[in-house]
Amino acid sequence: MKLDILAFGAHPDDVELGCGGTLAKEISLGKKIGIIDLTQGELGTRGSAEIRLRESEEAKRILGASIRENLGFEDGFFVNNRENQLEIIKKIRQYKPEIVLCNAIDDRHIDHGKGSKLVSDACFLSGLRRIETLLEGTPQEAWRPKHVYHYIQWKNLQPDFVVDISNFIQNKLDAVLAYASQFYDAKSNEPTTPISDKNFLESVSYRAHDLGRLIGTDFAEGFTAERVIAVDTLTNLK
Repeated sequence: MKLDILAFGAHPDDVELGCGGTLAKEISLGKKIGIIDLTQGELGTRGSAEIRLRESEEAKRILGASIRENLGFEDGFFVNNRENQLEIIKKIRQYKPEIVLCNAIDDRHIDHGKGSKLVSDACFLSGLRRIETLLEGTPQEAWRPKHVYHYIQWKNLQPDFVVDISNFIQNKLDAVLAYASQFYDAKSNEPTTPISDKNFLESVSYRAHDLGRLIGTDFAEGFTAERVIAVDTLTNLK
C-alpha cells in the first residue's frame, strides 16, 4: 500500500494532539494516511501500554487512517542510532509517502525532540540506494519523501505555516478523547499529570482557535518545515 502521508509520533496520542485535524481533512480529500507510533508510551503515569494500544486503535478508527503500527522502541530511552533509523527506513520504503509528519523539533518531553530528529534523519537516509533493507526477505527500493514537516506540541513554537481545520476540529477532539486514560476525567483516581489537567484538554481547542484567528478561520494547526516553503502562485495563499 502506498500512502500519501505518513505521520510519526513518539507516543500514542502525539499525532492526534499535533496534527489530528490536518489528517482528518486530508482523509476527507481522498488521501491515504498512515500513523506509526515509535513507542507504546509504557512509562506514562496513567493507564498502561495495553490500554494505550486499544485507545490508539480507536483513534485510528475515528480519524479514518489506513494503517497504524507501533515500532515498540523503548519509551524515554530510545536513541537516534543506526538500528532505529533502519526500522523507520523500512517503513518509509514500504509505504512510500510523499509527506512525512513528525514530532515537534523542541518540546517539554525529551522523546518529542528525539523522535523528531530520528524520523527526519531516517527520511533522508531512506533515499540512499546503498543502504539495503528487506521487507519479508525482499529487497526494498530507496525512497525519500518529498516533504518532512513537524507538528507543534507542548511549547508554543512559531509555525512556518498553518492548516485550516475549521471543519475538522471535532474529528481531532474525538480522536484525542479516545485516550481516556491520559486526559482529564473528574472521576479518575489516577495521579495527576501535566496532560491530565483540565486546562491542558481545553488548551487543545483554544490553541487551534488561536492559530485559526491568525489566518481568519475558526481553527488551525501549525507546522514547522525543514526548508523554505514554496507556492505556485500568490493566489494560493490565504
